[in-house]
Amino acid sequence: MFKVGIEVHQQLNTGKLFCNCPSEISDREASLVVRRKLRATESEMGEIDPAALLESLRDREFFYEADKETSCLVELDEEPPGEMNREALEVAIQVSLMLGLEPVDEIHVMRKIVIDGSNTTGFQRTAIVSMGEGIIETSKGEVRVKSVCLEEESARIMETTQRSARYRLDRLGIPLIEVSTYPDITEEGQAREVAEYIGEVLRATGKVRRGIGTIRQDLNVSIEGGSRQEIKGVQELDLIEEVIRREVMRQKELLRIREILRERGARVGNPVDVTEVFLGTKSKILRREISSGGKVMSIPLFGFSGVLGKEIQPGRRLGTELANYSRVYGGIPGIFHTDELPGYGISEEEVKSLYHHLGIEGKEDAAILVAGKEPFLSRSLEAVMRRVKLSMEEIPEETRKALPDGNTEFMRPLPGAARMYPETDVPPIPIHQELINKIRLSLPELPREKAKKLISLGLREELANRLVRSEYLKVFEEAISSTNLSPNFIASFLLDTLKSLRREGVDLSSLRESDLLRLFELNSKGLLNKEGMIQVIKLLSKGEGRMEDLINRFKLVPEEEIRKIISEVVSKRARDLLSGDPSRISKKLVGEVMKRVGGRADGRKVYEILLKEVEKLRRRAQ
Repeated sequence: MFKVGIEVHQQLNTGKLFCNCPSEISDREASLVVRRKLRATESEMGEIDPAALLESLRDREFFYEADKETSCLVELDEEPPGEMNREALEVAIQVSLMLGLEPVDEIHVMRKIVIDGSNTTGFQRTAIVSMGEGIIETSKGEVRVKSVCLEEESARIMETTQRSARYRLDRLGIPLIEVSTYPDITEEGQAREVAEYIGEVLRATGKVRRGIGTIRQDLNVSIEGGSRQEIKGVQELDLIEEVIRREVMRQKELLRIREILRERGARVGNPVDVTEVFLGTKSKILRREISSGGKVMSIPLFGFSGVLGKEIQPGRRLGTELANYSRVYGGIPGIFHTDELPGYGISEEEVKSLYHHLGIEGKEDAAILVAGKEPFLSRSLEAVMRRVKLSMEEIPEETRKALPDGNTEFMRPLPGAARMYPETDVPPIPIHQELINKIRLSLPELPREKAKKLISLGLREELANRLVRSEYLKVFEEAISSTNLSPNFIASFLLDTLKSLRREGVDLSSLRESDLLRLFELNSKGLLNKEGMIQVIKLLSKGEGRMEDLINRFKLVPEEEIRKIISEVVSKRARDLLSGDPSRISKKLVGEVMKRVGGRADGRKVYEILLKEVEKLRRRAQ
């Protein structure tokens, strides 16, 4: 059995949280780059958060790129934060009420220590907006909502190395709503239902940013006998179930490994310098490290044979976990272990010599190799040894990164309470009941309820469900109220036709809502067909003309003129129409009419008028 709690993080499009900069990502060239170093400090309780301590040990430099359009002195930590963005706060209260939570009486902003470089200050400002036990109904039972927080988004990572990292400040400070649930989720599919519902609530506010990276899910997963794992950055809803399944598998396999090691009476020896064993090695990695002044160290592992290569997630082994610790703590990206040797240029003779050097004789024994230079080598060795020892004791609580295939990898230890302390630059913000009542009276309709109303208008269910989650809902509603067009035509054009144009490489970024409404209006009046609408959009995206000029270029020929042309064509082909199959001949004549009007007519409408004219001709002939 497993338990899962979910945290959904959503960026808001309200302007930044503590300054007047916009909530947007910039592709402008940086006008300023600053360099910083961050360090861990003790909390008010005299403790240092383990996650902060890890980053402090890595001792990296951080470079921050800024441009004056999307960042200011607040992001650079050269000016105190301003007042909390009022609109962002009201959106957070709105979300709280929609989820059945009670807003707090007074908001206190806290500083959460983060020294991985993602914030110039060394902390993230965060505030609890509401708490309680809101209920989300799922097909597998109720899931309680725990809290809604409002915090500032981190800086955007551009590049990271062993010694430094480069960030962009455009994203830093964008308001981020965090919705957290209790660990009530007990089935994989249930987690997706909860994430979808919370996403609907957030989008219903109309104030969220859209696009890749603007919303993400974190999962807190634990199993009986295991430990809580915080899995960060699940970007796709489709990946949630697989991440949970694989994390449960990982913890179960680690528990099995623990039992095997305990049964064998496994133990960990002290590191030994084995550089001389590999002086003539054909391993490119070991040869490179030795030739550049590095060493090869080995940890003897008694009773570990066959365990290091044991798969704990698809394609990932216990050895992979150890390599992650080596990379994160010491910057050394990989290790070797004897379950995979000989191999990677290391010969069987070198393995035998290694065993002899370590005093390893038993068939159940193994060894780990770590190669590098100081101080990185010592850091990696210490981290790998600590993790190996834990494999015999417990599954360590960790913050892990979600990978695209559904696996996870170690990022840092799970943070503790020592990372939080009060923000001294932002005063407490009272939340009056009058404000709550005002917001409660204007809560938006949930997408699923709106979808039901759209279906009642005749819109297909599939289109309705897609439309309420899209950016085009407002355009659709205005087009429905101002034209006589079919709901299915409008929705299909917005969701499918425009999507096809994007796939063709058409840039729709400059296409305005008013442009779409104008095109629907002309189509409704029979003055522009679907193909004409598409051509106008294509040329407009290339900047090849003004909107009205392009419309005139593709505007349909008036129906009176079309009827006149059809009458002439029917009279000219009267003999054929009377002696042959009128339906077949009429279809051919459609092409002739369309040619004469330059394609600026609705082919279906032309065919309908043709059939009526032919029927008149046949009646007269009788």
